Amino acid sequence: MEDDEIEAESRSDSRAGAEDSNGEAAGRKPKLSRKNIFTLVSAASVNFSSMICYSILGPFFPTEAEKKGVNQTVTGLIFGCYALCTLLGSLVLGKYIVQIGAKFMLCAGLFLSGGCTVLFGLLDRVPHGVPFILMCFIVRSIDAVGFAAAMTSSFAIIAKAFPNNIATVLGILEIFTGLGLVLGPPLGGFLYQSFGYEIPFIVLGFVLILMVPLNIYVLPSYDATPSKDSFWRLFTLPKISLLCFLIFSMSSCLGFLDPTMSLFVIEKFHLPTGYVGLVFLGLALSYSLSSPLLGIVSDKMPNTRRWLMVIGGITAALGYCFLGPAPFLHLKSQLWLFVFMLALTGFSIGMTCIPTLPEVVKCAYENGFEDDLSTLGLVSGLYGAVWSFGTFFGPTVGGFLVEKFNFEWAAAAQGGLIFISVLFLGIYYFVEPCFRRPATTSVEENEERAPLLSNHI
Repeated sequence: MEDDEIEAESRSDSRAGAEDSNGEAAGRKPKLSRKNIFTLVSAASVNFSSMICYSILGPFFPTEAEKKGVNQTVTGLIFGCYALCTLLGSLVLGKYIVQIGAKFMLCAGLFLSGGCTVLFGLLDRVPHGVPFILMCFIVRSIDAVGFAAAMTSSFAIIAKAFPNNIATVLGILEIFTGLGLVLGPPLGGFLYQSFGYEIPFIVLGFVLILMVPLNIYVLPSYDATPSKDSFWRLFTLPKISLLCFLIFSMSSCLGFLDPTMSLFVIEKFHLPTGYVGLVFLGLALSYSLSSPLLGIVSDKMPNTRRWLMVIGGITAALGYCFLGPAPFLHLKSQLWLFVFMLALTGFSIGMTCIPTLPEVVKCAYENGFEDDLSTLGLVSGLYGAVWSFGTFFGPTVGGFLVEKFNFEWAAAAQGGLIFISVLFLGIYYFVEPCFRRPATTSVEENEERAPLLSNHI
């Protein structure tokens, strides 16, 4: 009985639209149910707590790793292994979200990630060299599986609860993602300067663990039937493949900054570690503050999504070229220009990424995937996996390029990757009308299948 009620509430928006077309509920706006509000609260807590724990490493961990005898390439791999394990976890957990249960997966993921965050804070007691590196890889890898569980289930639940307003809700939730990214670096840098290496991880790890009872209480259960569809069928759809390439390039450029930006800012502008976290604000604030507006535009005007993604991608590519700036621009590195480019990049990343998830969901439904939690689990898992692959590729290859060349050339290379992905997607959108067949709505399909003459005749 409870499952039927949840299913009814998750489709309230679409039913409201049907009632309007029949004239039964004209002028009446659909309201958020209590379960939908609880779902929003739950997803917001997951986004905020997960991101604040993820982002605290940036300002001080590369410096701490250097003290332990870890070079920049291995530091990039430590950041990157988190993303690689998130990739694998997202694929597996997205496929079996129905069997495991979305609510259990989310709460278990939060608990696991919080515990690993606390453990990561104790690694300064591990001996220098190989033991320290090995323990960093183990703890970060397990932490990544917990993160994948929480985020995969969160995205799937949001898409299930708000089927007609995915981009708007994601835009609102990105405020909390941005708050986590904004507060993590300066808070982590302050706690590190004031209390040392351990306290930032212990404090924020317990914050993450405290989110578990909150979500057990407020999050409703969502059940569904397992799907026979696969990630491979979803990924091989041409439009989704190109969207995945775009998601990969955007996450790669963000991941690239984690192990490289703090060292570049300290060396180039001679900022103390405590102030490095403030530099991160330029990107995180512009992204989080612009996301709700971009989400509303994406949902209210779906035809603008392609332009948002293409224009946003081109702007992000230019932003990364000016971030260093690239040597071929022959411009001097200045702090104000660096912060301004971060802010511009944050806005353009939101402009590009917010429309991608509803576009992937829409494309899946148009190609015969069932409208249920199982499909949304596949979409969420694929999205998380591709995003994680980018955040693995960015720090790993970015750290190598910085070590072999410099930050300026490495940032320009990231901009080039974004431009290539946007170019391919733009070409697809340009030629798509030439091959598209006229869409047939479900109402039209029912009319076509209906008998021309009544059975009573």
